[in-house]
Amino acid sequence: MKTRIALAQLNVTVGDFAGNVAKIVAAARAAHSDGATLLVAPELALSGYPPEDLLLRPAFYAASAAALADLAAQLKPFAGLHVVVGHPHRDVAHGHGNANAPIERGLPPVDTYNAASLIVDGAVAGTYLKQDLPNTEVFDEKRYFASDPQPFVFELDGVRYGVVICEDVWHASAAQLAKAAGAQVLLVPNGSPYHMNKEAVRIDILRARIRETGLPMVYVNMVGAQDELVFDGGSFVLDAAGEIVAKMPQFEEGHAIVEFDGARPLATARAPELSVEAQVYAALVLGVRDYINKNGFPGAIIGLSGGVDSALVLAVACDALGPERVRAVMMPSRYTADISTTDAADMARRVGVRYDEIAIAPMFDAFRTSLADEFAGRAEDATEENIQARIRGTLLMALSNKFGSLVLTTGNKSEMAVGYCTLYGDMAGGFAVIKDIAKTLVYRLCHYRNAATAFAKQDVIPERILTRAPSAELRENQTDQDSLPPYDTLDAIMRMYMEEDRSLAEIVAAGFAPDDVKRVTRLIKINEYKRRQAPIGIRVTHRAFGRDWRYPITSRYTEPLE
Repeated sequence: MKTRIALAQLNVTVGDFAGNVAKIVAAARAAHSDGATLLVAPELALSGYPPEDLLLRPAFYAASAAALADLAAQLKPFAGLHVVVGHPHRDVAHGHGNANAPIERGLPPVDTYNAASLIVDGAVAGTYLKQDLPNTEVFDEKRYFASDPQPFVFELDGVRYGVVICEDVWHASAAQLAKAAGAQVLLVPNGSPYHMNKEAVRIDILRARIRETGLPMVYVNMVGAQDELVFDGGSFVLDAAGEIVAKMPQFEEGHAIVEFDGARPLATARAPELSVEAQVYAALVLGVRDYINKNGFPGAIIGLSGGVDSALVLAVACDALGPERVRAVMMPSRYTADISTTDAADMARRVGVRYDEIAIAPMFDAFRTSLADEFAGRAEDATEENIQARIRGTLLMALSNKFGSLVLTTGNKSEMAVGYCTLYGDMAGGFAVIKDIAKTLVYRLCHYRNAATAFAKQDVIPERILTRAPSAELRENQTDQDSLPPYDTLDAIMRMYMEEDRSLAEIVAAGFAPDDVKRVTRLIKINEYKRRQAPIGIRVTHRAFGRDWRYPITSRYTEPLE
């Protein structure tokens, strides 16, 4: 017998129970119209993911339970449609006894779960409780949830389906328990955030489970952004041989229908593969769009310098929000080259945003005059450079306060790693778009965007911006390489040390000069205090500064070179 299964790749919002219910109901309506009898929604689709410490509030679980009941009632008209939906679950019958009892802080949870329920004809027919709780990288589920080793299997059209959730398939036991309970197909709701090369890793992991169980798998991932995390969708179906028979697009909300002949999935549409640059750029666009829109900002403000970093952020913002919601401000100083002003104005014209120039020289002179007695007898140094950056930050934040738009900062990961940035200056803002993008990747993304035919306008970043030596332009004839190793070197050392946890000896053995290794890793260490004060930003690597990176500010440890 043939069964049509709908994959609901949803962009939900944490805590928006009513809005999330509406999205699930809309997906169910479309699935029912398409003749599907089973719909799979993502992990914690009802509440949004990750809810973080909202999961420590009993009222949040009460709201989730009420939303689940409301969802079941709204699904009742879709007779015969089986819906698997993820949600947080508190078992008051076996735990604290009532939904309003406090959750004990600092203790392992005993009655709260990451769950997925099956809804049929207006009622919850059963609930699965996640078995394997991730506690690495950005995940902290053991802080919030208990696990339960019980499988959940249900029958539909003569086929038995087992439910496992996300991390469960990264380990062998949950899938094997489902098979032992009679499952012939595994349904895998996910809240799996994006990082580069993550898609291939997911498929490899699921193929390992298929080799162990011989069961085909339906993998449904959420899409959208939640603070620094971007969920890329890319839902897919693998047959019992581990072959991809269906695949949805990345970074796009939607639903797909996959037909099964008994327990065998039939081949259907496969979305085209995206290059790494296309994936990362799409993640940045989605991250900006959802952060701005879900938090209710009218638009974005960017300090445009005529350099490559602010050029990339401006392109991303325009593609995310439309140029009518983006404003670019050039703030030249006495050290700003004429070509920087020319290139900034040229790019603003190419993308069609409002562009203004506010000269900072008069304000800089006022600061120097006010501080002249205090600084008497001392040579100019980075202090004066930082004053200029802080004037610019103050101007951008004033515009943000007056008009409500969010300031997008333009610092990249290479700069954030080694502290080549100014607290309360270029770090001032609400969202750091490229804080996880190494400088060498910034250039790749700019070239990708200029050539990408997926957008209405190409060549939006002037070529001279991409060929000039990068400079902060805070003193005469300044370039970044006056203060830093070449970016190829800096980025490689940063990647091996910070992302791959390689020892200093291993990095030197890879061919890098010991002095460069010591210098870069020392700068990473001593600038942790700056990064702790930086705005959050979009994560695209498997280890970003922030929740992935938890190094102490106060530390006297120095790793030896050998």
